[in-house]
Amino acid sequence: MKELTAAQIEDFRTSIRNYYQDNGREFAWRSTDNPYEILVSEFMLQQTQVQRVASKYRPFLRRFPAVDSLAVGPLKDVLGLWSGLGYNRRALALFRTAKLLITNFAGLVPKSPDELCSLPGIGRATAGAICAFAHNKPVVFVETNIRRVFIHFFFKKALSVHDKELLPLVDQTLDRINPRHWYYALMDFGSMLKDLRINPNKKSVHFHRQARFENSDRQVRGLIIRFLLAQGAIRETDLARLIGFDPERTNTIVQQLLSEGFLMRHEDKISVAHGLSRT
Repeated sequence: MKELTAAQIEDFRTSIRNYYQDNGREFAWRSTDNPYEILVSEFMLQQTQVQRVASKYRPFLRRFPAVDSLAVGPLKDVLGLWSGLGYNRRALALFRTAKLLITNFAGLVPKSPDELCSLPGIGRATAGAICAFAHNKPVVFVETNIRRVFIHFFFKKALSVHDKELLPLVDQTLDRINPRHWYYALMDFGSMLKDLRINPNKKSVHFHRQARFENSDRQVRGLIIRFLLAQGAIRETDLARLIGFDPERTNTIVQQLLSEGFLMRHEDKISVAHGLSRT
């Protein structure tokens, strides 16, 4: 494990803070410490560009201003407002999380990373971000921008870097007085680094190129949900023709969406589910 000197830590913090002071980004979710609003933003920001989230965040909160309003849905409204963010599984996970917050946490967003990780769609990075941004807790975590910063500064000659090598450095350099703004600063510096000729994250063993979207199952899933949101209930046998994809492939994906809780079947028609089944 690398041990940084006091001078290295101070130089690193100064570099990050100076950049943030001059170039810090402003987003609606950075102007609040409301745990529910932070929760929503962190779900939206998973694997999605901040510009797209910025256009969806306030409209979503206007429709679902608190966890209790989100918990009662309906799911079709959640998915409708999510349209354009991609990865509809995150919307379903957020919807399910809201219900569990009501039933298991008295409607409150937990302050413990372990409790947060027990909720759908929340891993260590998202749990750490919620703790830092909603509760200003000095939790140690790594996400894509933070990873990029630490590889850039401390692993310039390395060819392969694991997160377990980064976490001790995140811990050593963490601002425990104001972790909220420290992590904002790290993320903004990391966002700047992604535009370098060589992305430092390519050295990470966790680096994976996003699978091609065109003609992917993910594209078909999104198209099916958007079509049903717009048209309402459709005969299952007509759906493939209407969306223009192979019937066998469409049927397979429809069965997946039914089993996951996105869709519901009534007689010979399918539609977006109103809520979640009890199973």
